[in-house]
Amino acid sequence: MLQKSRMNRAEEALSEAIEKMNDRYRLGYHIMAPANWINDPNGLVQYKGEYHVFYQHNPFDENWGPMHWGHVKSKDLVHWEHLPIALTPGDACDSDGCFSGSAVDNDGELTLVYTGHHYTDKEKDIFYQNQNIAISKDGIAFEKVSENPVIDLPPGDSAHHFRDPKVWKHDDTWYMVLGNATQDKIGRVILYRSSDLHEWEYMGVLAQSDGTLGYMWECPDFFELNGKHILMISPQGIEADGDLYNNLFQTGYMVGDYDYGTNEFVHGPFAELDHGHDFYAVQTLLDDKGRRIAIGWMDMWEANMPTKADGWCGALTLPRVITLGDQLEILMNPVEEITLLRETEHKECKKRSILENYLIETKDDLIEVKAVFDLTNAASQAVGLKIRGVEQEELVLSYDVEEGQLTLDCSKFGKMKDGVRKAPLNANDLLSLRVFLDRSSIEVFANNGQTSMTSRIYPNEERLGIELYTVNGAVQVDELTYWTLQDTWK
Repeated sequence: MLQKSRMNRAEEALSEAIEKMNDRYRLGYHIMAPANWINDPNGLVQYKGEYHVFYQHNPFDENWGPMHWGHVKSKDLVHWEHLPIALTPGDACDSDGCFSGSAVDNDGELTLVYTGHHYTDKEKDIFYQNQNIAISKDGIAFEKVSENPVIDLPPGDSAHHFRDPKVWKHDDTWYMVLGNATQDKIGRVILYRSSDLHEWEYMGVLAQSDGTLGYMWECPDFFELNGKHILMISPQGIEADGDLYNNLFQTGYMVGDYDYGTNEFVHGPFAELDHGHDFYAVQTLLDDKGRRIAIGWMDMWEANMPTKADGWCGALTLPRVITLGDQLEILMNPVEEITLLRETEHKECKKRSILENYLIETKDDLIEVKAVFDLTNAASQAVGLKIRGVEQEELVLSYDVEEGQLTLDCSKFGKMKDGVRKAPLNANDLLSLRVFLDRSSIEVFANNGQTSMTSRIYPNEERLGIELYTVNGAVQVDELTYWTLQDTWK
C-alpha cells in the first residue's frame, strides 16, 4: 500500500508538471519523461514481443533528486508509449533512491535488478549502496522481493561506490557486473554470479583502472560480440587529453577475451564510444533478431540544460546497433526501424561539384540528412555541412581532409557554450554523413558508424536550411538527401 501511495503521488506530480511545461525544445522522436528530470537508461529488455526501456527519473522536479524508474515500451523501437512509474524509493532497501540497473526475462517474470541508495549524511554526500530486485508478471506493475537487499555489502576493499548492476545469463547461471571503486579511488568493475537472481556469490574483479581511467567506473555492461567480449563503462575522473575526454565524464569500451572458468578478461585499451557533448551511461540489449542495441543518456552532468526553465530535463539517444569493425573497433548506427520516421523525401543534390557553398532552404526542425562527398580528386582542405538559422546562427559539421578529423562546432548555435568536439575519422575517398536533427539534439553517424557525435542543441532562431560547403577548393557531392521526420509524441 505504501508503494502504491508513493506511486500515486509521483504520477500526480507529473500530471501537474505537464500542464506547466514549455514544449519549445521538446524532442519529436526521442525517449523523454512526460515532464521533469531523466538521466540514465535502465533495464533495456525485450519482453513478450515488446521493447522496454526504463530510466532514472525524478517525477517531482526538473533537477536530479530522489531517483525513481520511469518506463516506456515499443513494438518497433521508434513509437514509444509511457507506462506508469515502475519503481519508487522509500523502502528499507532503497530509502533514498532506486538507482540504475538492468532487467531480465526470467521464465516469463520481468525482473528489475537495481541499486538501493541510502544517505548517512546527505549534505556531505556520504552514503552506502546495495543491490535489489523487483518482479512483474505483466511488465507494468512491479513488486520488490522480501529478501531485499539481495547483495547488502560491497567487497571489503571497496569504497562506498557500489552500483549499476547489469545482469545476463550464460548457460544456466546468472552473472552480474557492478560499477565499483577501491578505497584508493581506483575505478573498477566487479563480478557476481547466481543460480536464481536472489542469492549472489562474489567472483572478483573483472577489470580495473591502471590509474589513468578515473576513480569510479559507472554503468558497466559486458557481452559477447563476434567472438570477442566487450566491456562498456562510464568512468568518472579521467583528465582531458587534447581532443579526448573533453566531457565531465566519459563513456567507452574495451575489447578482449573472457574465460568464464577463471574470470580472466584480457583486453585492449579504453576507447571513447561517442565523441559529442552529450552521451553517457550507455546500456545494451540483445534482441530476438540477434542485434546488440545500445541506448545512452543524451545529456551530460554539469552541462548547460536550458530546458530546466521549461519544466523538464533530459532525454535518451536513438537506439543504435553496435557491431565490431575489422580493427576491433565498435561501430554504431541507428536501428533500421528509424526509417519508419521518414515522411517526405527531398533529393537536393546528386553528382554536383561545389566550389564554396550550396544552400537548401527548409524550415523543418525534425529531419534526417544524408550527405556523401567524393574525396577522390578533391582539392578542398575541408568539406562539410551547416545547419543555418535565419540570422547568424549556424551549427557546423566539418571534415578536415588532410588531418582526417571530424569536427562538430555548436558554439554559434543557440545556447551552447562549450561548443566544439573533434574526433578522428579516416574517410579515405568517400565521406558519408548521416545526421539526425531533433528540436534540441543532433546525432551524427559518419562512414557507416566509424565515428558518432551526439549533442544537445538549443536554437534561438528559426531554421533557414542546410548548407553544403567546402574550403579552399572544389569537391563533388555524390548525394544530398533529407527527409522530414514524424513527431512520434503528437
